[in-house]
Amino acid sequence: MGFIKEFKEFAVKGNVMDMAVGVIIGGAFGKIITSLVGDVLMPVISLATGGIDFTNLFVNLSGSEKYETLAAAQEAGASVFAYGQFIQNIVDFLIVALCIFLMLKGINKLNRKKEEEPAPEAPAGPTQEELLAEIRDLLKKQ
Repeated sequence: MGFIKEFKEFAVKGNVMDMAVGVIIGGAFGKIITSLVGDVLMPVISLATGGIDFTNLFVNLSGSEKYETLAAAQEAGASVFAYGQFIQNIVDFLIVALCIFLMLKGINKLNRKKEEEPAPEAPAGPTQEELLAEIRDLLKKQ
């Protein structure tokens, strides 16, 4: 019974719940970034490079037969080196890394501002001399 109790305490701790929320948000964020790269940025990059579709760049390793698209080569069972998809994934990664960097930079900036706020001053207590004088006066009265 001790194992189940320990696991229950672990599972409902705030850190595990925060991590679960982070994973779910990360999955949704990944879909947004993938769409940003595939639907917005890569067409612009393709236009700038003369209409190259990066996801369709490949080298046929299985023979001399020519295929028009990567999908056609893969459908035919040809062994292909799909370096265009690799380029796409690198761009995707760089954009995700940049977004996370900017987000963490903003969070760190907010945390620094919070730390820089001065703590309210505690009321100044009596000095050592004042305490000693008070003790002296109390002893004189006795």
